Amino acid sequence: MAQDTGASAPDSSNAGGFRPHWYVAPLVALAAFMEVMDISIANVALEHIAGNLSATVDQSTWVLTSYLVTNAIVLPMSGWLSGTIGRRRFFLACIIGFAACSLLCGVATSLGMLVAFRALQGAAGGGLQPTSQAMLADYYPAHQRGRAFAFYGIAVVFAPTLGPALGGWITQHISWRWVFLINVPVGVILTALVLAALPARLNTRTARKPGFRVDYLGFALLAIAMGCLQIVLDRGQRDDWFASGFIVAMAAASALAFVALIITELRHEHPIVELHLFRNRSFAVANLFMLILGAALLGSTLLIPEFVQELLHFTTTDAGLVLMPGGFLTIAMMPIAGRLTDKLEPRYLIAYGFVVGALSMYLMSRFNTQTDFWTVALYRLVLSAGLPFLFLPITTAGYFGVPPDKNDQASAMINMSRNVGGSIGISLLSTRLGRLTQTSQNVLTGHANPYNPAFEHAMAALQGAGATLHQAYAAIYQGIRAQARMIAYVDDFRLLAILFICMVPLTLLLRRKPG
Repeated sequence: MAQDTGASAPDSSNAGGFRPHWYVAPLVALAAFMEVMDISIANVALEHIAGNLSATVDQSTWVLTSYLVTNAIVLPMSGWLSGTIGRRRFFLACIIGFAACSLLCGVATSLGMLVAFRALQGAAGGGLQPTSQAMLADYYPAHQRGRAFAFYGIAVVFAPTLGPALGGWITQHISWRWVFLINVPVGVILTALVLAALPARLNTRTARKPGFRVDYLGFALLAIAMGCLQIVLDRGQRDDWFASGFIVAMAAASALAFVALIITELRHEHPIVELHLFRNRSFAVANLFMLILGAALLGSTLLIPEFVQELLHFTTTDAGLVLMPGGFLTIAMMPIAGRLTDKLEPRYLIAYGFVVGALSMYLMSRFNTQTDFWTVALYRLVLSAGLPFLFLPITTAGYFGVPPDKNDQASAMINMSRNVGGSIGISLLSTRLGRLTQTSQNVLTGHANPYNPAFEHAMAALQGAGATLHQAYAAIYQGIRAQARMIAYVDDFRLLAILFICMVPLTLLLRRKPG
């Protein structure tokens, strides 16, 4: 590695008595927190955006899709960009660009303008997560990385929980525009802090050999592959998946681009994505674990608020509050998990985290239509107690055997795995929820006939309470729909429990901690 000035960078092992500054971890983590929260904070404002900008709710979902598409494109190539133009320059450019695009989103006067500015915002923010993580990996010695990653873990685990609650409050009490404008003062403060306080040893860029050439083909293939994949995952359920010609075309384009990308990058001397890193067994397994963690975290964060609003009739505010105790527990547990990660073998902590996660999902699979607020919050607390023992050790283990000059690339791919996993989890669980609801409703409706004593008894009880025949039928139908939906939610939680348990044996494939 070489500094922006051209001087040789200090050894990333932090030898020679170097003592890292304590404020670096929270500083770079705050940038990641701002970007991660913006993924979910706008979700609850879509109806207000649609009404204010004279669009349908379905059209307003492109506000989310455009952000996710460009974010997914930039994220895996951020390691290459960081090493090429200089990490400090790239990090500052991302912060300033993200804040500027947030301002443009907040003042947009049409849906088209908002979608375009959100796409730019997603591209600008795509480098914040991996660059923050790479800085921590380079700046802190191996025996302190767990504690340093704890700050980053708080950002990427707590932000999706806080986003919907904060977005709902801002939208209800101020304006949907401030969902975006809130990033502007944060971006200004971050820019000033980075300029004033970011240590010189982090101002690095990768030294380029004579004859270096930009991987333009890899750039184009990556943009097509990731962009089309994100569109498929985000729009598939709304467009009925492969019954839609548009989704079929996007899926085919993504698959072909991925195949071409793999062939191209493995042959290129200076690839935009370092696929050779996947030859490292520990790195490959860590990416798989992060994929599953992203699917479970964002998937369950989607399911729980939907469940409590739809079947338990919670308000939007209560649906956000039910997640908050778990978020605060995660914050409290992160430093503990960070210290343990520095002292123990990550594989043991990861196995423990997956078991706790499976237990939480199993408990959630026992929800029913009479479940109360504190039971939902308690079962989410169980998951929150396990998340720090997944995120931190997985992140730490992903760097075992990775050369220091490849930390930017490794961070980009680990973060990409988590984000793609989240998109897959949301799409898979949403699709299963809808289809299992319909299947269960068909089965339950088959038992609602005059030959079933339970049905006859229910009809008699409703009519005895003063309901007309039509009202009695309507009440039973509503009960069937609620039970069918409940069965679908339970089955989704059970699937996540199974996924967690299946990961436990794979922890044996991770390398042991160096030294």
